[in-house]
Amino acid sequence: MTLLVGGFESHVLFDSGASNCFITPERAEKSGIRSSAGESAGMVKVAGGGFLSTLGRARGVEIEIAGQSMPADLVISPVELYDVILGMDWLSHYRVHLDCYRGRVVFERDAGRLVYQGVRPTSGSIVISAIQAEQLLERGCEAYLATISMSESGAGVVMGDIEVVQDFEDVFQSLKGLPPSRSDPFTIELEPGTAPISKTPYRMAPAELAELKKQIEDLLSKGFIRPSVSPWGAPVLFVKKKDGVSDFVSITEIDLASGYHQIPIDEADVRKTAFRTRYGHFEFVVMPFGLTNAPAAFMRLMNDVFREYLDVFVIIFIDDILVYSRSQEEHATHLRLVLEKLREQKLFAKLSKCSFWQREMGFLGHIVSAEGVSVDPAKIEAIRDWPRPSSATEIRSFLGLAGYYRRFVKGFATMAQPMTKLTGKDVPFVWSAECEESFSQLKEMLTTTPVLALPEPGKPYMVYTDASGIGLGCVLMQEGRVIAYASRQWQGSERNRPTHDLELGAVIFALKIWRSYLLGETVQVFTDHKSLQHIFTQPMMNARQTRWVEFLADY
Repeated sequence: MTLLVGGFESHVLFDSGASNCFITPERAEKSGIRSSAGESAGMVKVAGGGFLSTLGRARGVEIEIAGQSMPADLVISPVELYDVILGMDWLSHYRVHLDCYRGRVVFERDAGRLVYQGVRPTSGSIVISAIQAEQLLERGCEAYLATISMSESGAGVVMGDIEVVQDFEDVFQSLKGLPPSRSDPFTIELEPGTAPISKTPYRMAPAELAELKKQIEDLLSKGFIRPSVSPWGAPVLFVKKKDGVSDFVSITEIDLASGYHQIPIDEADVRKTAFRTRYGHFEFVVMPFGLTNAPAAFMRLMNDVFREYLDVFVIIFIDDILVYSRSQEEHATHLRLVLEKLREQKLFAKLSKCSFWQREMGFLGHIVSAEGVSVDPAKIEAIRDWPRPSSATEIRSFLGLAGYYRRFVKGFATMAQPMTKLTGKDVPFVWSAECEESFSQLKEMLTTTPVLALPEPGKPYMVYTDASGIGLGCVLMQEGRVIAYASRQWQGSERNRPTHDLELGAVIFALKIWRSYLLGETVQVFTDHKSLQHIFTQPMMNARQTRWVEFLADY
């Protein structure tokens, strides 16, 4: 993991097998860390039985995690692979648990649990020479010969080994022909007076042409496309495709095989799907990828099929079906019901892209588990490696990705304010120390995000709000666990409002963004502005306050 040690980024290993904490002489020198007075050089014994020399000990070195300082006493010694090793003396003092299965570090703090997601070191592969290998074998070490090959994600899954799924082999067959006729075939509505549009095919690289030819042959063989004489004709565009909830004990994700191709197109609209290539002019008889209203049409079909199960034990996003259950027995029942629906509707799934009976799962950029919702480690890595922005456009890109996870970060808007200012119209781009601090702090906070609880309908909610001259912040909680954070900066004339209205505005903001959770539920709102408790009996109100009080009446 990358942490700030002595104010400098360092590659850190959390090691429960080390009794002390260590830092390399090179990193200590670069960070200006020196041995404390009275600490002398010596030797330490390492795991392999050998010894390493030490150059003393630096006491009270600042280790910064999620904006919090956790000092450590570091022995200066030439350890390998990492700049810093944090051993048991530090781990026990700060109540740290190492979750090796998920590759993360969990801090048990009075203010709540803090989870830090790790990344594998880039130098993880250790290579030895043939002579060293021979010497190790002579000493009696065990050796294994393995062939490593790249394969499609999920390859090797044997259907007969998966409970419940083994009874639905027909649901996981590959698509070999046209889908059955459905009650609501896909149609393409045009604006009145629209003339047929035809464009010249885009130039393609040889590799793209080879793939295009392969795809056309495959679609023709399945009957998904046919030769066309339509006056319509669109060029082909390649898009890379990935292929290769509270107290939930089991989670299954089912991914439909080429889901869009399982919906037929109304015969009257087939000609509108025509496309041109150097290999001919074709048109789709099933719904193709890339049409503007295709996702909505597919979601309509999926919602109709699974309507009685939605939000009971099924969540759907386009062609991804998430099945969640509170027990193994319940999950077997739920999974069987879902697969029976797919069989009944002749909808087919791709076995290699499905995950069954999982404890946690990636879904829409998040990790969903029995503990709650956390940020996808792959997204964390992208944020951690993001280079310093050099233009307003690059700032918007960074804040766009980071903003997707703002519900995990307390005070996100205030933290991002120095960078947000640079995205304003006619604002000169000057990257200041304040911007650098904002950038580093956001990256740090986003890579140490907590695991958020999933809301449970029927149980009381607590909303905490606060406002300042810069913006507002709020927290949604249930049974002492955080469900989400939210914040935003004040805009324009909002900054001129009196404190009373700013604090009330924060309450209104929280209730609006979490309306889907809170409406019809028991809600307690906590604010540090005492006068708000009299808002309903306040004798005089301005127009804005009157509107807000009417809004509050819904809760």
